Amino acid sequence: MILLFLIVALAVVLLIAGFEMFLVLGVPALLIKQFFYGSLPDPVVVQKILGGINHSTLLAIPFFILAAELMGEGQIARRLTSLVQSLLGHRKGGIGYTIVGGSMAFGSVSGSAPATVAAMGRLVYPEMRKAGFSDKFSLGLIASSAETALLIPPSITFIIYGWMTGTSVARLFVAGMAVGLVLGLVFAIMVAIEARRAGVSAGERTSWGDRLRAVAHSGWALGMPAIILGGIYSGIFTPTEAAAVSVVYAIFVEMVVFRELTLKKLFKVTERAAVSTAIIFILLALGGLLSYFITLAQIPGQILEFLAAVDAGPIVFLLVVNVVFLIAGMFIDPNSALLILVPPLYPVATAMGIDPVHFGMIVTLNISAGMITPPFGLDLFVASSTLGKPVMTIISGIWPFVIANLVALGIITYIPSISTFLPNLVFG
Repeated sequence: MILLFLIVALAVVLLIAGFEMFLVLGVPALLIKQFFYGSLPDPVVVQKILGGINHSTLLAIPFFILAAELMGEGQIARRLTSLVQSLLGHRKGGIGYTIVGGSMAFGSVSGSAPATVAAMGRLVYPEMRKAGFSDKFSLGLIASSAETALLIPPSITFIIYGWMTGTSVARLFVAGMAVGLVLGLVFAIMVAIEARRAGVSAGERTSWGDRLRAVAHSGWALGMPAIILGGIYSGIFTPTEAAAVSVVYAIFVEMVVFRELTLKKLFKVTERAAVSTAIIFILLALGGLLSYFITLAQIPGQILEFLAAVDAGPIVFLLVVNVVFLIAGMFIDPNSALLILVPPLYPVATAMGIDPVHFGMIVTLNISAGMITPPFGLDLFVASSTLGKPVMTIISGIWPFVIANLVALGIITYIPSISTFLPNLVFG
């Protein structure tokens, strides 16, 4: 346990000092090697760094990142959002439901919360204000609804968690659908309450003819989630293959069908996706090295012994997990939180009989909440940059959604069947 405390303390010091996240992960790992495992040959360290990212499952990450960038640059995201608005916009506070549903739709083809904030914010913020929602509520809803992108498949977070723990990514995707719907329902209830409180009027009802035309107008855009989810669940594609197909489909639709994406834009989009991919893979490589030393030091076994000594069962353990992940999510990005905390905690969870898929849902929902929790929630800054609003203004409107997240987290944590029912039904 002493080694664990040293790792955490050093990481906190580096984080406060303003070091980049790859150093926050890498420096503790290298110091542990130097002072605790000095006899370990240096080539083993290099092998663990490179071996940590030498996994076919991780190939899905760059493809899904590129697909998200392509959709944000082109028409697919806009058409999916327009379809949701035609179906829900006539209800009282309908634009609020559109944000929740649109974020889930965009998440179903991107797997990226920041990309969802950027895409949805530009599209719907003016409409929220025009409908009569307050500035604070509008900003809070846009930033928080994007969390569903981490839960509605395909989710980059699920891919990383599955790679780290050996859990089936397909089972995680199916479970994420149910958990994402629960979180979306909680946000929809908040929209209904706020619409009634603020006296927001109902939008103009869309005729069934217009709705059918909206479906037809979104046909090519709907092909994206159909290919990804349908291909995975039917067994035609693995998640990695589905990611690759989604990129080819997005390029074809945006360049040939919609003619929104030029060759010049394609190069810029690819460059942005490459930078994002490089950042993630550097973190994964160094996180794999840190995970190796955590396992070598038998830290999970020591945590389990400590919990047994204080007579802490699964309920208390999951409560501690929620608190630790939520705090971590306030200060560091989701991938780093996964890489630091999952290696010591996952073996303890399985030893206590907690289903790996259920634990993955708890971890991901915690990370989702952390992305909107002050002071350093990533989506707060993405929303600020996208909409040109001060971060403090967004923070002032985010607190009701943080509380809503905690409610959803409690439900998912202590009702495991929400996470496990669909995977067991689909895969047996």
